[in-house]
Amino acid sequence: MSEINRSELVKYLNKYLNIYEFQDYCPNGLQIEGKEKIKKIAFAVSATKYSIEKSIEMKADALIVHHGLFWKFHGTRTITKAFGNRVRPLIKNDINLLGYHLPLDAHLEIGNAISLANKIGVSNVKPFGDHKGSPTGIQGTIGIKLKASELKNKLETILNHSVLHSSPDDDQIIQSIGIITGGANSDWILAQKNNLDAFLTGEMSEHDWHEAKESEVHMFAGGHNATEKFGPLSLMDHISHRFKIDCEFIDSENPA
Repeated sequence: MSEINRSELVKYLNKYLNIYEFQDYCPNGLQIEGKEKIKKIAFAVSATKYSIEKSIEMKADALIVHHGLFWKFHGTRTITKAFGNRVRPLIKNDINLLGYHLPLDAHLEIGNAISLANKIGVSNVKPFGDHKGSPTGIQGTIGIKLKASELKNKLETILNHSVLHSSPDDDQIIQSIGIITGGANSDWILAQKNNLDAFLTGEMSEHDWHEAKESEVHMFAGGHNATEKFGPLSLMDHISHRFKIDCEFIDSENPA
């Protein structure tokens, strides 16, 4: 295995993931600066105490995640308590932290949505969703005949997670679907506007369950963490093959 300079890796990922095309609510790219020479990279859905401890155990020089540590809705935070227990070990062990949020959701090659769509068998893919003018997922068609109930079962197998299904008709054949992973609860409305049969995300609120069903949109929610593993995994494969860097994925038992 080879190594890569931090600056080269950050420059490549920022461009490849088109981070400047998004008005995100977190910084995308390098969040904590560590060592310059990177020989091993850990990947995870989120920068948690667990994933950070595991990255230290595996002697990773960088940790790349979908959910980083800094969010606008948190405001200014002191590096104390639980937050400090995440930040301090990264700095102490000189580990680079890179986070890619909406850019990793929407990317049409290795993003969360397209990676999940490929496992389902979605074709005729195009961008879907709108966050301040930028897409956040994909939409497309399902080539094989699947009843809504069968699609739910298929999703539970793919995600290894229970799936909530707001269903107007369990026997309806699902031919078109919009996918925005994670916490895109209310975006089933975009599926309705685009005349799609179904919408897949990670979370579902009580009122969305009723409103989607009454609007004749099949809404599937397969867990925030479970639906967002596939982007980091696809990005890991991409980086591993492109730069011949030692990479390892850190899974999470988060059921949410």
